[in-house]
Amino acid sequence: MKLRPIAELFKLTLFCSAALSASIVVPSALSLLPGVNAFTLQAAEQKTKRVPALREKVYSQLARAQKLADDGDTKAGLEALDSIKDRASSMNSYEIAMMHNFYGFIYYNENDLPKAIASFEKVINEEEIPETLRLSTTFSLAQLAMANSDYTKVIAFLDDWDSINTKPKTEGYYLLRAQTYYQLKDYKKGLQYISQVIALSDSEGKIPKENWLVLQRAMYYSLNQTDKVVDVLERMVKLYNKPEYWVQLSGMYGETGQEKKQLAVIEAAYQQGFLTTKSDLRQLAQVYLYNGLAFKAAQVMSDTIKKGIAEQNAKNYAFVAEAMIQAKEDEKSIKYFVKAADLSPSGKYDQRLAEVYVNTEQYEEAADSARKALNKGSLDFESNAFVALGMAQYNLQNFDASILAFEQAEKHKKSQRLAQQWIKYVKREKVHAETLRTALL
Repeated sequence: MKLRPIAELFKLTLFCSAALSASIVVPSALSLLPGVNAFTLQAAEQKTKRVPALREKVYSQLARAQKLADDGDTKAGLEALDSIKDRASSMNSYEIAMMHNFYGFIYYNENDLPKAIASFEKVINEEEIPETLRLSTTFSLAQLAMANSDYTKVIAFLDDWDSINTKPKTEGYYLLRAQTYYQLKDYKKGLQYISQVIALSDSEGKIPKENWLVLQRAMYYSLNQTDKVVDVLERMVKLYNKPEYWVQLSGMYGETGQEKKQLAVIEAAYQQGFLTTKSDLRQLAQVYLYNGLAFKAAQVMSDTIKKGIAEQNAKNYAFVAEAMIQAKEDEKSIKYFVKAADLSPSGKYDQRLAEVYVNTEQYEEAADSARKALNKGSLDFESNAFVALGMAQYNLQNFDASILAFEQAEKHKKSQRLAQQWIKYVKREKVHAETLRTALL
């Protein structure tokens, strides 16, 4: 049972840019902080690759610039770096790289991503730098590009990182790839990477992070692989037991033609108190109605209105009334049709009310409601109002008024044959009633 677009239910949150910007490790924060022995780090690096020395004088000047920025005086920190930059001709490649590294760190802390990215790019453009610095900076650049919504650059930086990385790839790498391809709407590639993240977690006996499954589900849905969406949502319900996942799973069962499962899941969610919004409760009512549980549908919507969750408007009252009709509770439907009619400028609910009054043999009320419907107008099927009026007038023994109403109904193609039959019948009954009256005189 497909009731409303399931994408509306997902309200997708991918935790992309915000999560990434919060998790970015800027190399300068690790490489050169006051109190860290930069020369020890450099010596370890030189075991695998020769890099120029980072001289104590340059290090102390860089550390001073960073301390000024850390103490809140960003302007002074940048000015200190500018003074170092003025003497760049006397610095080696490693020292120049570390200077740009500090620029990047300060710009990043100021949330100036374009300048931070530009600075870190200058770091990796230097040839004679430690490979670990090149590796970590390149990955940080990919993260920063993601935070800056520059998705093609993310891919380019990750490709560069791949070309120099020799260690096993981490969850963070696969996740960044997956998120980027999602943003680029390349869902097939993105799905490969997010599935690798989840498979890696599963192989280690861990519970996958919630936002990984959110992303996987979104990609399956974008690729119209609804059965896979169901599989992911079933897992999310088991792992996280959140109300929105129960509702979404119910919706997907409906979208994939599994109506009985849809009913079971949304009813279970209701019993757990997970359905609290008007859209969720209306969804429950619609599922009840679709599955032949009309009285339950009416009860749910009625309670939702009483609690102030759903508006007291004509549409909602009419839903309750129509559900009561399907539940063969015509009398109980009347008060809801009355409320709907009072709140609507259209006569369509007065028309339905007239029909219900006829069915419950309340003919005076039926005639009044039919006239109200016709006076208000904006009826989808005006002929129905004339038919209801004609039937009410006949039962009130107002034969001429009944014939007149059916003659109006006869003008509409939809009710023409029915009206003609009633006209003949009412005319015969009129003659019969007059004959009987004459005989009794």
